[in-house]
Amino acid sequence: MKKTKKIVEVVDDFDGTPADQTVRFAFNGASYEIDLNRAHFEEFAEAIQPYIKAGRKTGSTRRRGNAGNPTQRLENAKIRAWAKENGHNVSERGRIPAEVVEEYRKAQA
Repeated sequence: MKKTKKIVEVVDDFDGTPADQTVRFAFNGASYEIDLNRAHFEEFAEAIQPYIKAGRKTGSTRRRGNAGNPTQRLENAKIRAWAKENGHNVSERGRIPAEVVEEYRKAQA
């Protein structure tokens, strides 16, 4: 039986190097997210710092799950690939059924 392995690497949206984190921000009513390596994150943080200091906080936004976490996205991609290879029907997006995640973890142990 042919086995395939899907590897997902989150890369910096500027230069394609491995990203350390996903940054979410909003401007003029639109929300954005960008994957950045450490150097670009520090540049971004430094660039917006004067505006943050001068601005006012407006209530916090609620984070939903771990979708923005690069590590979790990578894990979810691995689970989806494993699930498809093993006959499970999982969507490309959204929550992965708990029983599929549990089976994946048992298979990896």
